[in-house]
Formats: sequence, C-alpha cells, structure tokens
Amino acid sequence: MTHAEREAATATALVTAAKAGDQRAFEALVRRYRKRIFALALHLIGSASEADDITQDVFLNAYRALPAFEGRSQFFTWVYRMTVNRSLNARRDRARRSEDGDDPRLELAVAVDAHSNPGRAAELRQTYARLLRALDALPADMRTTVILVSLQGMSHGEVAVVQNVREGTIAWRMHEARRRLNEAMAPEKLQRRRELSAELRRVLGEHGLFVPALKPRA
Repeated sequence: MTHAEREAATATALVTAAKAGDQRAFEALVRRYRKRIFALALHLIGSASEADDITQDVFLNAYRALPAFEGRSQFFTWVYRMTVNRSLNARRDRARRSEDGDDPRLELAVAVDAHSNPGRAAELRQTYARLLRALDALPADMRTTVILVSLQGMSHGEVAVVQNVREGTIAWRMHEARRRLNEAMAPEKLQRRRELSAELRRVLGEHGLFVPALKPRA
C-alpha cells in the first residue's frame, strides 16, 4: 500500500467513525487538514483573519453536512472544494484588497526565505510582491488551479475533481498560467537596475514560484 493509499484509508476510517458519532474522529480530521485548508484560503483571499474565518466555517459546515456525505470523493477533496467556493465568494463580496504591501502571504514567504538577511529580504519582497500581483491577476479558476497544484502539491487528477473539470483542462490552465506568470516576471519587465539573481531563481523554483520560460515544442 502506497503512502497516498494509507492516507486515504486512514481518512476514510475517521470519516466513518465521525459519521457514527465519534467526536474525536472528526477532531482528528480537522487536525489532519486544517493547515492545508488555511493555506489554501489564505492564498485565495489574501487575508489571514479572513482565511481563519473561512477555515472555521468550512469545518463547521463539513461537520453539519457529514451525515449527508456519501463518500463518492475523498474527504479532503470535499473540504477543498468547500474552501475554494467559500474563498472565491468572499473575495467577490468584499472590497478589493489594499495593495499597500501588508500582504500576509508576502511577509510569510519573505520570513521563510530571507534567512535574516536584510538585502535578500528586500530583493525577495520586491519580487514576491510582483509575483503575487501577477498571480492575483489570473482568472479565478486558473489562479485556484495554480494554488492547488503548485502551492498545495495536488496532482492534476485531484485538482480536476476539486474543480469539477477534466484533467486536460487543468493541464491547459497550468500551461497558460506559466506563460502569463513568466511574462509578468520576465527580467526586462523588472526594474532594470537589478535582474533576478541565480540564487533567487533557485529559491523561487523550490517553492513553485519561479516559472522558467516555456520551450517551444519540436
């Protein structure tokens, strides 16, 4: 049995127990997926407080709807879809997020990658801010696909289930998103006095944030 199969089997057992009234089983599901659900909501909404509210709402709604959950999809797929829908609705309903640089996604990324180096932090902050603006400018469905694949580590097949589209649609969205993000991050469009360093390219690549130029097919 693969790791993914073991994970799915454990989650299925917890769901079965929770549906039978085991409160601790549902609490275990929350602990299992809360960080990823919060991270997904944060990337989609851009506000830590709203992401926290969405995360709580999603699990509360999942608990209330658990008796009707038929298990035709994995539990995590179910709550991911709820999170995507709730986050996109919240984003549409509220005023456009202020772009004053006080973006928790930006600060978290810089804190992780700068390693207390002020010069590096300044370079990362400028580049990550540009990347986040480009990511936020993508159509909602495409942006969600990029977040699920590149930042949440889901397979194209899993994302297709979450977004209720064909796997080929996910592949096209990723291809088009890479093209658009690569164009937005092209060195000639950055401040000319400083291009991306090789080290910064490496760091961005490790986190799924730097998109190399696409090579034409032969």
